[in-house]
Amino acid sequence: MTSTVRLLFFAGSSRTGSYNQRLAELGSKIAEANGIASTFADIGDYPMPLYNGDDEATSGPPENAYKFKELMAAHTGIFIASPEYNSSITPLLKNTLDWVSRVREPGPSGAEVYKTRVFALGSASPGGMGGLRSLTTVRQVLEIGLGALVLPDQFAVPRAKDAFGADGHLHNKESQEIFKALIQKLARAAHVLHG
Repeated sequence: MTSTVRLLFFAGSSRTGSYNQRLAELGSKIAEANGIASTFADIGDYPMPLYNGDDEATSGPPENAYKFKELMAAHTGIFIASPEYNSSITPLLKNTLDWVSRVREPGPSGAEVYKTRVFALGSASPGGMGGLRSLTTVRQVLEIGLGALVLPDQFAVPRAKDAFGADGHLHNKESQEIFKALIQKLARAAHVLHG
């Protein structure tokens, strides 16, 4: 793997104690432990107003949309851990993806960033399905709406309340190995695309 591969991990939640933030953080740790440069980001550190076309026409995208676009552009692969809200995507995640798509310059536009990065998806939930239903919507937004390349594999952590140990790792070692394999696949795909 060349040093050009760099993975970004973030969750579609900024809630204190978010299981999906824990999953994204774990992904970043697994990547680093396997020699893959990575960054964990909290999208709560990039607050943006609810997207409104009139606001965009008057003021353009908010400063944090530019900042988050630059963060995404600095990485070749992106893992998103998406909570499930009523069987769908969170408003925070959708709003972030929408605003980034509206950034035109400097550097690559938000639209170009989506089309030139590889994405992988995961979810964690207290329920038995692990939040998988949200990933259908996230995939639709990324692939159809934004033209992104999303790996077909995805990872879910059901019964997340009891899934993580004090060290942040998953109690179920087989599940953690499956997650590790997805991260390695994301890195390989990013290498092929940008190597």
